[in-house]
Amino acid sequence: MNRFEVVRPADLPNAVRLLAQPGHIALAGGVDVLDLLKQQIVAPRTLVDLKGLKELDGISISPDGGLRLGALARLSDVAAAGPVREHFTAVAEGAGEAATPQIRNLGTVGGNLLQRPRCWYFRNPDIQCLKKGGRICYALNGLNRYHAILGGSPSFIVHPSNLALPLVAHGASVRLIGPGGERIVVLDQFFSLPSIDPTRENILRPGEILVEVTVPRPPANARSTYMEVREKQSFDWPLVSVAAMLVIDPRSRMVRDSRVVLGAVAPIPWRSREAEQVLSGAILNRKRAADAADAALKDARPLPHNAYKVPIAKALVRRAVLRAGGVEDT
Repeated sequence: MNRFEVVRPADLPNAVRLLAQPGHIALAGGVDVLDLLKQQIVAPRTLVDLKGLKELDGISISPDGGLRLGALARLSDVAAAGPVREHFTAVAEGAGEAATPQIRNLGTVGGNLLQRPRCWYFRNPDIQCLKKGGRICYALNGLNRYHAILGGSPSFIVHPSNLALPLVAHGASVRLIGPGGERIVVLDQFFSLPSIDPTRENILRPGEILVEVTVPRPPANARSTYMEVREKQSFDWPLVSVAAMLVIDPRSRMVRDSRVVLGAVAPIPWRSREAEQVLSGAILNRKRAADAADAALKDARPLPHNAYKVPIAKALVRRAVLRAGGVEDT
């Protein structure tokens, strides 16, 4: 690990100014940054500690019923907040499934969304893979048990955030502040595929800080859920995860709106518009949920060692859709 200094900016403009300088990176909870330092993936001159910036903290419900999550809000607080659990259920469930209780007490909303991929080739300091500016994604013909089955080329990493899926399902946006000013980006458009730039996972610009996540008030009769499958239930990144948000007409039981987002199967939170199209205007039942699951995975292209993800993902989509729609899966 290289020598570095830690600075604590007095305010947000000063933090932006510091992070715009080469060799400066942000420090929030520090969970992923510490790993990246030890694995020699990053070698900053300066860590800019954001924890003292009050503008980045807090969890609140706006007068119009929307949700605000400060980038420094802890995952454990998001999972435990009563209004989040009641009105944004999938968000609370996603935050509550991240890692371990100890890490949730330290990890932040912004850090969870911006963490780097967990691919063992990327994390190996002796391998110059495509994501680190090399020429080869070694997962393509190597050990790819945990890699992408959707949208992977030319890099087959999977997005590691538990929280991103339910936030995308709820139509969240992020507020970014940087040297060029402020901008609001719909979270569904914030993450970028490796086909655009294999070295990046999002559109955050140099010096920009993710200040907060805002989630609009859910539509009437909306319900959401987050589910995942892991090898170790005590702690682990998911093999497959799914967030679903459905709006069901209480009289006709027809699906008025839906969002289905898959995780751990693609380099970004993978919103399945194919599944949503199957659900739109339909009476929700087990057959319709199974059809939506088939549609969500119809374009899957497994690598040699991860075809097992396809049936798991189908089962999880079906279960999440039925749970969000209030239909028993028997």
